[in-house]
Amino acid sequence: MTKHALKNIPRHVAIIMDGNGRWANVRGLPRSMGHRKGVEAVREAVRTAAELGVEYLTLFAFSSENWSRPESEVSDLMGLLKTFVRRDLQTLHKENVRIRVIGDRSNLRSDILPLLLEAEERTRDNTAITLVIAFNYGARDEIARAVRSIAGDVAAGILHPAEVTPECISARLDTADIPDPDLIIRTSGEERLSNFLLWQAAYAELMFIPDFWPDFSRETFHDALRNYAGRERRFGGVTAAAPTLAVGS
Repeated sequence: MTKHALKNIPRHVAIIMDGNGRWANVRGLPRSMGHRKGVEAVREAVRTAAELGVEYLTLFAFSSENWSRPESEVSDLMGLLKTFVRRDLQTLHKENVRIRVIGDRSNLRSDILPLLLEAEERTRDNTAITLVIAFNYGARDEIARAVRSIAGDVAAGILHPAEVTPECISARLDTADIPDPDLIIRTSGEERLSNFLLWQAAYAELMFIPDFWPDFSRETFHDALRNYAGRERRFGGVTAAAPTLAVGS
């Protein structure tokens, strides 16, 4: 199926990739196997998004709260990230994929930050699709960092309080040059955003699907976009062709 087979393709899809551990648990496998299977689903999601004409795909790879997980699991996740970048970066670059990383970089490990910077730098001029990786990311932390930046400029007289508008805040976020998501998908049946893109999700369509992330396939993605195509986005307005009912009907 090509991008012409579906209508109303969202420009930006964001995904909370949930359920790796539970996928492994129900199969009697270690959680690490679920994470490894999840990386395969990432590859499939990127390919499918590009084929369908999605311009931006944001994946919630590692939250700022995930550091509280067992040390062995965090270490395994970091190893998977390094393997993904080293193994897949050249392929993504050849496929014209641009990589962006959002999240707090201030305290990242010295063996992780250079890999992320390299991925961004090498692919910066690519145009097929932008893959946004949310790493060490938390929406409240992102907003707090933006507010601190604005407060500093107000205190220095660079910015007047009246100039602090929603647009001003958006411009200080990690996603300043990325359009807000049209569709946010969460796998595994959980129905919450879990501190993901809270500001940017103001008018996003939300979709919660029961599949664990390792089972997220090309067909699952197609089904999600068909569902999205059938929705009406009003952005706080009303339906233009809404029928009116006669009194007493």
